[in-house]
Amino acid sequence: MTLRLLLEGAGHNVVVANDGRRGLDLINGEAFDLLILDIFMPGMDGFETLRVVRQQRPALPIIAISGRPIASGPDDGPDFLVMATKLGAVRSLHKPFRPSVLLATVAACLEAANRSSSKAVAGKIASDR
Repeated sequence: MTLRLLLEGAGHNVVVANDGRRGLDLINGEAFDLLILDIFMPGMDGFETLRVVRQQRPALPIIAISGRPIASGPDDGPDFLVMATKLGAVRSLHKPFRPSVLLATVAACLEAANRSSSKAVAGKIASDR
């Protein structure tokens, strides 16, 4: 809810899905400019959701977010955000993050997508959180 309020306050239209399956239903039903995807969600996790979105909407920019610890050494286990970028997320954010960091990341992703597309950015954002 915090992300939604922050993004709407910045002028974005936000559609929220509470899990990956619902998010995929929404993505299949309408066009979005950006997907913010939490790695750990109920039902279909973020990795599986990311894989399916990449197959169905390869050009859709995805920002992966997670609050799980980031690995700092080889014995710390996997770094889930690095894994997400390797699977196709264009950016990743470790929670908690500052509102200014989120807004700057969203703006950069939308700007990059707008540069690579002739379609104007409408500002609609899908969030799985």
